[in-house]
Parts: sequence; C-alpha cells; structure tokens
Amino acid sequence: MKIKPFRSKIMRTALFQCVRAAVLATVFYGLSLVLVYYIGYSITWYPSPVYYLIHGLLPYASLLVPMAWLIMLLAIIYYYWNKTAGYIEEIATASLSLVQPDEEEIRLPQELREIETRMNQIKKEARKSAREAKEAEQRKNDLVVNLAHDIRTPLSSVIGYLSLLDEAPDMPPEQRSKYTGITLDKAGRLEQLVDEFFEITRFNLSTIVLNKGKINLPFMLRQIADEFYPMLSPENKEAVVDAPEGLALWGDADKLSRVFNNILKNAAAYSYNDTKIIISAFLNNKNVVIQVSNQGDPIPSQKLETIFERFFRLDNARSSQTGGAGLGLAIAKEIVDAHRGTISAKSSGTNTTFIVTLPQNDTDPSFS
Repeated sequence: MKIKPFRSKIMRTALFQCVRAAVLATVFYGLSLVLVYYIGYSITWYPSPVYYLIHGLLPYASLLVPMAWLIMLLAIIYYYWNKTAGYIEEIATASLSLVQPDEEEIRLPQELREIETRMNQIKKEARKSAREAKEAEQRKNDLVVNLAHDIRTPLSSVIGYLSLLDEAPDMPPEQRSKYTGITLDKAGRLEQLVDEFFEITRFNLSTIVLNKGKINLPFMLRQIADEFYPMLSPENKEAVVDAPEGLALWGDADKLSRVFNNILKNAAAYSYNDTKIIISAFLNNKNVVIQVSNQGDPIPSQKLETIFERFFRLDNARSSQTGGAGLGLAIAKEIVDAHRGTISAKSSGTNTTFIVTLPQNDTDPSFS
C-alpha cells in the first residue's frame, strides 16, 4: 500500500485549513482596524494615559499594523503545522498496533478516517495471513508426523518379505512370485511417501520462475492424458480430451503441464470406477479456459475454497492411498497465479469440475 497519497491528502487538508484560517483572520483583522479607526475618530478624547499611549503609537502605525498581521499569520501557521505534526505522530503510534495480534481496532481523529479504515484493513489482513500461516504450519507438521508413521508400515513389510525370500531359497515359485509382488507394491508405496517428503521440501524452498513460450495446448493435454492411462485402466477409467486443434497458449509449458497433471491426478484419485474424466479447453474472449470434470463423491461446499491451501488434504485419513502431501492443488494455484490466471472448483451431485482460466496472449508480437 502506498503512503504518498495519505501524506498528500493530509498536507492538502492542513494547507487548505491554514489558508482558510489566514484569510478569515486577515479579513477580521482588517475589519477590526476599520472599526477601531471609526471609533477613534468619532469620540472626543480627553487627556488620559490611554490617550497619550495611542497618541504616542500613531507615528509607528505603519510599522505596527503589518507587524501585528504578520505575527498573527505566523501563529496560525504554527498552529496548523503543530496540528499536522500531531497527525503524523498519531499515525506513527497507530502503526505500532499493526503488528499486535489483538482484535482491537485502530482509532484516529475524524480527519484521518480514511487512513484509519485502511490501517484496520491492513491489520485484519495481517491477522488473517498470520492465522493461515500458523494453520498451514500445523498442517505441515501433522503431515510430516503422519508420513513418518506411514513410512514405517511399508518399510517393515518390504524388510519382512525380503527376509522371507532370503531365508527360503527353495520357496515354491508361486509363493515366491506372490511375495515378490507384495514387496514391489509396498516398495512403490514407500517411494510415493518419500516423494511426498521431497515435495514438501521443494515447495518451501522453490521460487516460481516462468520460462514462457508458445504452447500447443491440445497436444499437451492429450500427452498428459496418455501418461495417466496405466493408472486409470485398472479401474476402467478413461481420460478424454476435447480441445480444438490449433488452440495455442502463451506460458511456461513445464509449469502448466504440472498444473494439469496435478488436477488430473486429483480427478483420477477421487473419481468412480467405470467413468470418464473429461478434459476440455476452449477460447473465451482473450482467455483460454481449461476444465477437468470427473464423476465422484462431491466436495463439500465449505472445502471448495480450502482445497487450494498448502497441506490441505480432502481425505484426512492418515494412511489413505489417495491422500498426498496436500500440495498438488496449492502448487497448481501458485503456478496459475504466476501466469496471471485463475483456478477454481465447483462440485454438484457426483460431478466435480476444476476450472483454469489463463490469458492467451502475451506481449510477444510473434504470438498468433
């Protein structure tokens, strides 16, 4: 938030009040001189101390009158300067309250009502950000503890079955094949959990830097859908891409592919068996809209806004096979935000749709 507009408004207000007071005081001073002159010459004076004092000052009237006017102006300027300095001091004092965690609102004089409103907005946003950061940190800590606990289970299974295979070299081929399959399955789960640990580390340490270029969006979406075939086919699921040929997008291909990959991974994890995941893209004015729709259990309305937060998992079951580190959608949102786009979700009945809107063009004149 810029401070200069505040300062400018305070200075303009103080200057206007000072000039107004100076003009009114000058008018009053002039009228007072006229009134004194009229009274002085309309009455009969008799020798007295007042008479001799006035008579002695009359030769210096041309000097005393402007001097008194100047002193009056200086007094007015000093008053409003001191008042403005008081405003600044009150703002400085109130600014200390911005970092206080209390719920007490900042109070300033009526002349600073706009500044008071904005400072209270800043304080409210700061409290909200601090609360969200604390909640995210707690979710992360809980997640790390849960992941550490979850790692022990597949690791123990891997060690156990490998020990059985090592201790029984003459094990029947069928039994050996069964134990080997279980070991590979548990090792795969262990790899997934370790990847989630690395995902947490990368999320905390990485900064999104975009390397933009022209993207063939239909080709990208079909390629991502094909990569999910091994994951979807065992449950008779299918990812279908509906995007017009030639639809181009200006952005970071690697980063955006990660966005669509994370969204599709979420759709694959929570969609019903024997259903299709529809990936559609179309041009809307100067924006490209990408929608990923799946059929599955609906997302509760109160969670639609929080699913893009860090370390939020829709499935809170500690050992869920579908619940990841809760970073996929948060990372997707950050990448979309970096592209000056938006991402949202809607869920009704058994249909859930993720919507990504991205500006199609960039400043590159070669884009078309």
